[in-house]
Parts: sequence; structure tokens; C-alpha cells
Amino acid sequence: MSQLKFPPGFLWGASTASHQVEGGTHNNWSDWETSPRRLAQLKKDGLITRYGKDNFISGVAADHYYRYEGDFRLAKKLGHTATRISIEWSRIEPREGHFDTKAIHHYKSVISSIRNNGMEPFVTLWHWTVPLWFRDKGEFQNKKNAVYFARFAERIASELADVTFWITLNEPDVYTMHGYLDGTWPPQEKSLIKTLTVYRNLIYAHRLGYEKIKKANQAARVGIAKHNIYFEAYQGRLWNVLLKRLIDWGWNCYFLNQLSGAQDFIGLNQYFHNRINGRTNQNENLKISDMGWELYPEAVYYALRDLRKYRVPIYITENGLADGEDRQRLWFIKETLKNVHRAISEGSDVRGYLHWSLMDNFEWDKGFWPRFGLIAIDYATQKRTPRPSALAYREFCQDNGFEE
Repeated sequence: MSQLKFPPGFLWGASTASHQVEGGTHNNWSDWETSPRRLAQLKKDGLITRYGKDNFISGVAADHYYRYEGDFRLAKKLGHTATRISIEWSRIEPREGHFDTKAIHHYKSVISSIRNNGMEPFVTLWHWTVPLWFRDKGEFQNKKNAVYFARFAERIASELADVTFWITLNEPDVYTMHGYLDGTWPPQEKSLIKTLTVYRNLIYAHRLGYEKIKKANQAARVGIAKHNIYFEAYQGRLWNVLLKRLIDWGWNCYFLNQLSGAQDFIGLNQYFHNRINGRTNQNENLKISDMGWELYPEAVYYALRDLRKYRVPIYITENGLADGEDRQRLWFIKETLKNVHRAISEGSDVRGYLHWSLMDNFEWDKGFWPRFGLIAIDYATQKRTPRPSALAYREFCQDNGFEE
């Protein structure tokens, strides 16, 4: 059996997001979770009967806000050399223009804990949640509101001066699609015009944030976490190829194309393959996750190959699956990493892999039932238990590779 080795200094770890793991947040999402409109829809769809109301309210989540030190010690024991977190803007600036020094100190302690456990922090500034005052100003529907995000970015970059890797925005495409096009996430709009407006304004917000972070720390490396999909033109048929090119441009390329000169790396969030055969979503679905998502590890190879044209380093900042029984996670990680290695061998500048996620968490509109974590969480006791796949992944991290 051959040994697949990754480049020296390759980073290994996992990711989280503040709202999904910290608990005790007070932002646009927590407000939406208990809104009459949201609860009425859950009841209408029969989801409260199926899962219970509490499944859909983040509450204390995984209590990571208070348990972060133990969580990072556990990540170290699992061989991780990097971890991705996000800063909860609603804690930092709960009222417009008022920056909470206690909250800032908390995140300084979080970064210190990550460093003390021998890991490189990747810090996300916007993972979809915003303070209520920013929501009430229209969020990113108003281009002028980008200055508030940039002000927040500059303040945090100044306070956390020892952080190198900054992610301004997480998956702007997913957020705009669900928040403004299909109306399933807050603010539950259904408008193509608003979707396109918010998308453009997020580009502007990133560019402003990039400038402010660089002003605060010239050594900072700044990018976004971009959700890219492998669209496959089935059997190379002309119509499929043309449709693939159009969708690739709109979903995978457009946002990144606008960031020339304002992205030091690309964070790739990669989950999906989409086979086009006359129309989209013509997948075989030979293997699926608990959420019904197709498991297609080859997709990451094609996504990485397509990113070479940007000529910046790539870090895989999310890749994973809901697998409560832990039956497919190790297979999925290993097959994914084989495809990452293949992409590297062909010239892709991939420098790290961060699995989604470090621990079970609150999966946005789906709530607590999907289990994405390398670490299982017993929500009744908050007990942490590494899954068998996490222990096997530890060997990959420690060996900087594995036997094929």
C-alpha cells in the first residue's frame, strides 16, 4: 500500500461557528428562532411534533462559550494543528457603537487557548448572525451598512493582533439564497432583486473589511469561506456543458472574480456534487448522509482544480457530513483526502483541511438533530465524547498523511 503524504506544514483540524456552539447568543437568528412566524411554520410542517420545539431553539447550544478551554484541549489530543472559530458580532457590539470590553477579553482568551494548545486559529467575522440593531438597519440590503461591518472588522483585528488568518464572510451565496431568494432563513424574503443586491453588497463589505483588517495588521492574511459545488456536465453533452458553464459562473466564480487584489487565500467549503443531465440535481445518490445529502468525495478534487486560476493558497475550511451513527464519516474523510492529495499533486496550492465540525452543534434551521461532529455532544449533560472517526482522523493529522 502506498503512503499519501501531505506537504510540510499542512494544517489539520476542524471548524465551528459561534451561534452553533457557544450558546446564549442574542442576535437576528436567536430572535427568529422564537418568532411566531417561524414557530407557526414548524408546526404546520409537522416538525415540532417530530423533533420537539426545543430542537429548533439554539439556547445553550454546546455551551462552548464556557467550555472552550476543555474543547481545545480535546482538539489538541485529537491531533489538530488548526481550528476555525467565529466571533459573535452581537456580543462584541450589542448596541450600535458600543463595544463590550468583557466580550473582547473573552475572545482574546479564546485565541490564547487555541495558541496554548498548539493550534493555528482561523477567525471568521461573519458567519450569518448579526446584532439586532444591524438587522433593524436592513443588514446588507443597504450598501451603506457595510461600513458598520468594516468598523467591527477593524476593531477585532486590532484587538486580536496575533491572529494571522481572517475570514471576513462565510458562504455569502448560501446566505443570500436562503435568506432572500427561497425565504427559508431570516429575514425570509423572496426577491431576486434583493438577492442580487445583498450579494453585491457583501462583495463591497468584504473589500472594506479587507482594507480595515490590513490597516490594523499588515501581516494578516484575509479571505472568505466560499461554498463551491462541483457541477458535472453528464457525458459531456452540449446542453449539459452549456448549463454547467452558466451555473459555474453564477455560483462558483462570480463572487471570487470580484475580489481581485482583496483575497490572500480562499477558504473552500465543499459539500456538494450536482450532476447536470438536461436539468440540475440528477445525482445517483449511491451514498447519502443523515440529511439526505449525496456523499461524493470526488467533488472536492474538481472544486480545488477550478480554484487554481485565482493563484492564491487554498484552505479547506469546511467539509463534512451528518452521521449520527458514525458509520460513514471515516470513509468520507479518507476518500475526500485522497482527492485533496490528487489535486495537490496536480498543482493545487492546498495548505490545510478543517473538517466540519469539531463537535455536534445547532444546525441552523434544522436544529440539533443532525450530528456533524467529530466529537459527540450529549446535550442533556454536555458531555464530550470523541467518535471513532475522530480517533482515526487523529492518526492522519499526526502522520501528515495515511496509507492509501
